[in-house]
Parts: sequence; C-alpha cells; structure tokens
Amino acid sequence: MKTAIMQPYLFPYIGYFQLINAVDQFVVYDDVNYIKNGWINRNQYLLYGKAKYFTLSLNKASSFVPINQTHVLDDEHHRTKEKILKKFKMAYSRAPFYKTVYGLVEDIAQNPDNNIATYNENALRKICTYLNVDTEIYISSKLNKDNALAGQDKVISICKCLQSSIYVNAIGGRSLYSHSEFERNSIKLKFLKTHFDRIYYEQFGDPFVSGLSIIDVLMFNSCEDIRKFLKECSLED
Repeated sequence: MKTAIMQPYLFPYIGYFQLINAVDQFVVYDDVNYIKNGWINRNQYLLYGKAKYFTLSLNKASSFVPINQTHVLDDEHHRTKEKILKKFKMAYSRAPFYKTVYGLVEDIAQNPDNNIATYNENALRKICTYLNVDTEIYISSKLNKDNALAGQDKVISICKCLQSSIYVNAIGGRSLYSHSEFERNSIKLKFLKTHFDRIYYEQFGDPFVSGLSIIDVLMFNSCEDIRKFLKECSLED
C-alpha cells in the first residue's frame, strides 16, 4: 500500500493531485497547526497573463492552532466565496472548459461549511471525482494514531495505522525525512517529482504560467488531458 499525507490546501496545484493519484491512500493532514502565508486558505489564478492570489479570510488564524480548528471569518463566510467566484468569472469566462467546470467550482466554493479543513477536504474529493481519481481518502484526526508524536514520527505512526508499505511525499519535503528511519519501521520512503516541463497548455495565447491552482488547469483542459498531466511525474528515492 502506498500512502501520502498532505495538509488540506485550497484548490492546490496539479502536483498535489499527482500525489493523490500516485498512491492508494491519501491522508488529509488536518490536525497539524495552520501555516501562515501557506496554501491552506489561498492560491493563485491567472488574470491578464499574470499569477494573482485569491484568498479566503480566516477568523483569528494562528500557527499555534490546528487547521481543523481554523474557520473562515464569520461575517465574510458568504461574501469572500462570492468574491472568489467573481474573480474566476472575470479570469476564465473565455476559457475553453469554463461552461463545463464553472458549475463544479461554484458548487465547491459555495459550500456553507466554514471549517477550513473540511471545506478544503470537500473540494479535494469533488475534484478527484471529476478527474476519476479513485484514491481512498482518510482524515488524519479520525485515525487511531499516536497523537503525542510530531513530525516524521507522526507520519510513520499514520503509515503504520494504515498498514502502509510505502510512504510518498512531495519532493520539496526531502530534507524532512530519513530513509533509514522509515526502513527501520518496514516502510519504504519515496518522493514524487512533478515534471513541470511536460505540463503545458494554451492560456489565451499568452506566455505560459505554470504552478497555478488546479482551477487554471481545469478551465483550459479536458478531463482526459488532465489525466495525462497527472502521470507527468516520477517517484524517486
């Protein structure tokens, strides 16, 4: 069994979905602390050929509070989601798959749940369904693991809980983990590398901007083509 674990990001980039697609079990890491200026409540979309941020405002978000105890700002719960949808309309109304994708995005964005962890989890599940990614998704806080642990030890505890034989992490986290420690626990450690040079598509004829939210990929590409992009990656030691 191959397992991956990631925090619940807001409409993350395609590499995140490559990671989900590459494993048998994906764990939404909702019971670690919120990361300021990360990707939990913001991401990037394309506007007039440039990357711009869209953000969900949060209520007293703190790096000392778990993600699953962090909420969208109450008085902006509906308003900020409408602002995001307006941005997407302005940016992508002429995109080739706008009519197909906007209904999906609107359904996700208007989710009344104001817990950022479950809000993002719902988005991940619905996008995976759209892309025919059938990886089993688990929620970290619901697993019977050792919650006294942290960092690498907590990840290993999750893998043991799910009887994983291989743990796959995004390649950017290579310095955080030790092959020998995973091997000591009978788990192989692998890293997923996204081949960005093989992921290219037309964006209104402008110079290509990579690494944007999955929203951008959805708006410009068919489900079949995105499925091909999901395989443009490799597992490395």
